[in-house]
Order: sequence, then C-alpha cells, then structure tokens
Amino acid sequence: MLPTKKRIGILGGGQLGKMLIEASRPWNINNTILEADLNCPAALVADKVILGNLYDADKIREIASEVDVLTYEIEHVNTDVLLALEAEGLEIIPSPRILQIIQDKGLQKQFFEKNSIPSAQFKLVAKNDEFVACMHHFTGEKVVLKFRTGGYDGKGVLIVKKEDLIQGKVIIDQPCLIEQYHENIVEYAVIVARGKDGESVSFPSIEMYFNPITNLVEFLFSPTRMDEKLDQECRKIAMAAIEAFNGPGLFAVELFVDQGGEVLVNEIAPRPHNSGHHTIEGCYTSQFEQLNRILLGFPLGSTQLIQPAAMLNLVGPENFTGEYVLTNTEDLLAMEGVYIHLYNKNVIKPNRKMGHITILAETLDEVFLKAEKVRKWLTFKSV
Repeated sequence: MLPTKKRIGILGGGQLGKMLIEASRPWNINNTILEADLNCPAALVADKVILGNLYDADKIREIASEVDVLTYEIEHVNTDVLLALEAEGLEIIPSPRILQIIQDKGLQKQFFEKNSIPSAQFKLVAKNDEFVACMHHFTGEKVVLKFRTGGYDGKGVLIVKKEDLIQGKVIIDQPCLIEQYHENIVEYAVIVARGKDGESVSFPSIEMYFNPITNLVEFLFSPTRMDEKLDQECRKIAMAAIEAFNGPGLFAVELFVDQGGEVLVNEIAPRPHNSGHHTIEGCYTSQFEQLNRILLGFPLGSTQLIQPAAMLNLVGPENFTGEYVLTNTEDLLAMEGVYIHLYNKNVIKPNRKMGHITILAETLDEVFLKAEKVRKWLTFKSV
C-alpha cells in the first residue's frame, strides 16, 4: 500500500546508501543513516544522519529505535548488537546471522563447502609455518591469499608466489585463507534478490574486468558473451548459494569461470554491489529499487534488461589528491544513452571510487564502441 509510513535505517553512508535512498524517493520513504562522517555521500539525500561508528552498540541501538527495518551498505558493522536487536524483534535485512558468515571469508568458504556450492580449493591458516605446511595442496607457482576479515574494495587479497611464502618473504600476521590460483579466468557476477515470502529472482549475468593492480572493477557489461548453457549454470549456482542462506535480501554472487568451463563461487556480498550499478538505467528494476521492495515487503520487480548496458567506474588516479572536476562532461552528457553518477565525494584520492558512468545501446557491440569514446574523454582535473 502506498504511501507507506515505514522508516528505513541504513548502517553506513557511502555511495551504496546514497543510491539506495535515491531509489526510495518516488515512494516518499523516510531514511535514516548511521555514519561517522557528516559529509558522507548519503548525507546529501538522507532525512537524518546519526553520527557514530558502525561498531558502536549504543549508536546502532539509537538508529534501531527510530526505524521499522534496518539494513547495511557495508559489511564492517557490529553483528553482536544486530543479533541482539533481531532477537528483540527488529527486522534486519539481510539477517545478521548471514552477515556473520559473510564477514569472515573463512566461514564463507566453509559455508560453501557444507552446502555443496562449488568454489576454489582452500586452506585456512593463522601463521606463517601453517602456510608452508599446506603449499603442497595447491598446483602451480602462485596461490591467492585473502585476509579472513577486514578486506574491502580490492584490499586484503594478494596473489603471491608459493616459493615466497615458503622462504618467508611474505609475512602475514593475521588469519587468512589460501586458495588455488586459476590462470586466465573470466569473472562474472549474478545479483540475486530474495523476498520476505521466499520468492527469488536473479538479474541477467554480468561480465566484469578488474584492474590487475588495485583489484577494483574497471568495466562491466550485461548481457555477457558466454553461451546460454554456461549462463544458466552461473545463475543456477548463484541462486543455490543464496537459497542456502534462507533469508531475504539482495546479494551479489561473484563467480569465476576457468579455462575448462568450471563455475566457481568467489565471494558473496549481502548488499547492493558495484557489479549492479548499470541496473539503474539498464533494467526495469534497479538493484537499489529491488532492495527497497524487499525491505518494504513489496513484490519483487522485473529484472529484465531494457537494453544492453555497461558501466565504467570513475576511480581516482594515482597522481593527485584534492578537489577535482570531471572534464569533458558536456560531450559525455550530449551522448545518447550515457549517464553520469557522482558520489558526493569532494576530495579525490588515488583509487577512490568517485562515481560511475552507465552506457546503454541497442547492441553489445554498440555499447563497446560507445564505451571506448567515453574512456577517451574521461579525465579528472585538479582545481
């Protein structure tokens, strides 16, 4: 029923929170955020900002007392107090029991293993001598090393030589998981939405390309170039992974496909995701509107693509920090099917996500051609 008087609380005030609030505006929803920075991206559009740390139990209880349903736009939050609030009757989506699994990459891998979700071979280690002891389990010269907690936006993931670990050239002082390294993989994502009634839908698969140094997504597009059989396998595995969590929410399932065509789940994000930003213009229902529908108990929307779509991340270059302008915006805005999204970040920093550009066209080939033009015009300039 609209209008609704429900109040949504969001832990975190980054660009995901900003876009989630923007998607709720047509329905006149009230949004309160908890964030330590009053100048955060979501502060531009939120009805209320509660200043506080996302691990501060008192501040989390403060926002909880003012809203009807609570969600989060980042995984690094206090799950202990969220579990207590859920037990007291507050609706939290996705459930903090799911978040607890996802926060720890080791628990996440064990969850995949328990539920027969295919993923790369792994070992959990806590100190350097354990690294050496497990090296014989992995083939090839390299392994992937991931910090179990705290990683974000490409941080906390290293591709290292096995010999360097054996010789002690890489020193790790926190619990990690080690994964089999796969050469020449293609990375995909499938965003899955699960409603309160248990209905689940997936968005069309997304093909992603990452910066090899920063491990940040640079470019993605949908539909992908994989054949229908492989696409169905990716979506089937993604849906199965989310069904295993058995709770409502919006989830991004990151997938690898190796040279032999085997599909492996990399990681799952329990929130809107960088890989789904193109859905704002590219799909009948964006990932952000879909999460609002889930939070409010509305029916899930159509995930069908309106047109082939791509996204370019706007990331801070290595050469300066400070106030900035995006150049050539007049040329970009004059192009049909090109949409600029800026994240209300006044200061640019190296590798900081500053915004994104969505590109639509009638065919995927046209999307690629248009994306090349956009890339050539995309520059940041200090002011």
